[in-house]
Amino acid sequence: MLHDRLLVEVDREAGERRSSGGIVIPATAAMGGRRLAWSKVVACGPHARAVEIGDRVLFDPEDKAEVEVHGETYVVMRERDVHAVAADRLGDSSTGLYL
Repeated sequence: MLHDRLLVEVDREAGERRSSGGIVIPATAAMGGRRLAWSKVVACGPHARAVEIGDRVLFDPEDKAEVEVHGETYVVMRERDVHAVAADRLGDSSTGLYL
């Protein structure tokens, strides 16, 4: 990856959801607002400052570039498009989220 670009894997389980009553909601169902998605970072450029490989990032999946590598679908984005970062490396001393 170049500059501050991130490569994140698409979470296949995020497509279909279940309501509290057990009804399956397909990924194609229209939501009232935009829905953000969590994904795991698999590669990052040398200028990414707050994100490392293995972190989970919260981002808006609309209007992002998808790429297929060896049959797997990934999303390429800039670090500035990340809304939050969840990282195990922070330990118990803080929340683990950068907003």
